[in-house]
Amino acid sequence: MAEELLRSPLHDRHAALGAKFAEFGGWSMPLEYASGVVKEHTAVRTSVGIFDVSHLGKAMVSGPGAADYVNRTLSNDLGRIGPGQAQYTLCCDDASGGVVDDLIAYYRDDEHVLLVPNAANTAEVVRRLAAQAPTGVTVADHHRDYVVLAVQGTRSDEVLSAVGLPVGHDYMSFVEAEFEGVGVVVCRTGYTGERGYELIAANDVAEALWDALLAAGAPYDMLACGLGARDTLRTEMGYPLHGQEISLDVTPNEARLGWAVGWKKEAFWGREVLLAEREAGPKRTLRGLVAMGRAIPRPHMMVSLTPDVMLGEITSGTFSPTLKKGIGLALLPSEIHPEAEVGVDVRGRREIFKLTKPPFVDTSVRES
Repeated sequence: MAEELLRSPLHDRHAALGAKFAEFGGWSMPLEYASGVVKEHTAVRTSVGIFDVSHLGKAMVSGPGAADYVNRTLSNDLGRIGPGQAQYTLCCDDASGGVVDDLIAYYRDDEHVLLVPNAANTAEVVRRLAAQAPTGVTVADHHRDYVVLAVQGTRSDEVLSAVGLPVGHDYMSFVEAEFEGVGVVVCRTGYTGERGYELIAANDVAEALWDALLAAGAPYDMLACGLGARDTLRTEMGYPLHGQEISLDVTPNEARLGWAVGWKKEAFWGREVLLAEREAGPKRTLRGLVAMGRAIPRPHMMVSLTPDVMLGEITSGTFSPTLKKGIGLALLPSEIHPEAEVGVDVRGRREIFKLTKPPFVDTSVRES
């Protein structure tokens, strides 16, 4: 018998809104609502949308030297940030350099670092960190204990202010606040490329917080958005998705994520093999593709230089609601010219795409 999918604490709210559900990393989560993916996507790009992303992992590394321990294992350098700041980082395999998961580290203080990995990889990230944790450092899995809401878009500040939550802090930073007497971590982070916030709070306050945010967003035509729109938004930004652009078989160098590696650190998992690969140059590189015609690429479609010279396959592909054309990502040989025209096998037809460097759209994500 198949294992029953986990549910968000807001599952009933989503059902009442007519959500279509799909499996994400062992969780049943909203794929889209009655409004549809394109309208949900457009709401985020033009005003504001709200996502339930409670399937994301939550793990606390705590104890004397916790931040130092995280810094010795995960790829990015926590020394670049301080308490109250967040950082995109990678958990890499020590032997191969492949990406076990990409995650956000929230640096609370030297003894507390909150990690938010992807749903499907949370248990493995926790297992690896716990297995090597020094005496006094604990790695606690809180995956099912907290709701995570993403309020994303140019009007996100107005929505949060209306419910009494802090806004305006720097990109990739967070503030600890309260809503109805319950602690809420308000993070200036997101996966859409737009200005926005991610809120982490105990499940007890999930429904009240969701209801308050929806009401506050009504004057701005805020839509509840599913993970379908989240995927089109992140693809327009060229953000990687684990299991597609990154995996145990793909390294940070190949995925153009070298900026998330603290190359000068003395230790992190995968350091030696990744340094060697960086020195030699990766044999393949993540590229963006934009359709010259009306074709829409999908994962696993083959990419070719000429009809009989295969280069690789699409890792992510979709219709871009912003550009009104097909876009995709693919791991291709590094020697291919960065603006070459290539073919993609779309249902038996070789459609022409031009290579480009993501993001595919300009956004306001880092604006103060």
